[in-house]
Amino acid sequence: MILSWEKIAVKQLKEVAGYIENNFGKKRKNVFLSDVAHAIGLLESNPYMGALDPLLSGRAKSYRSIIINRLDKMVYYIDGDIVHIAAFWDCRREPFGQARHLK
Repeated sequence: MILSWEKIAVKQLKEVAGYIENNFGKKRKNVFLSDVAHAIGLLESNPYMGALDPLLSGRAKSYRSIIINRLDKMVYYIDGDIVHIAAFWDCRREPFGQARHLK
């Protein structure tokens, strides 16, 4: 499988990592990024492991999500042999606002 990050997902990941570093320190940010890398590794070997996201049902794409930790999740979809990382969400925020850019 090929992994592709959408621009908004990269931006969201950087924002979350920056928030963690500013509020909890560099060590905690590195743990978080390690958790993301681990999830990506699992996803590359088993792209269908994430559950279909019920919030995003009825959209043009079948979005799936993987919980990274208690507070963050990665949203993705599969198109052929490409796994597209579409968003990176803070689970504490209002979900419909975060989902509005996904078609």
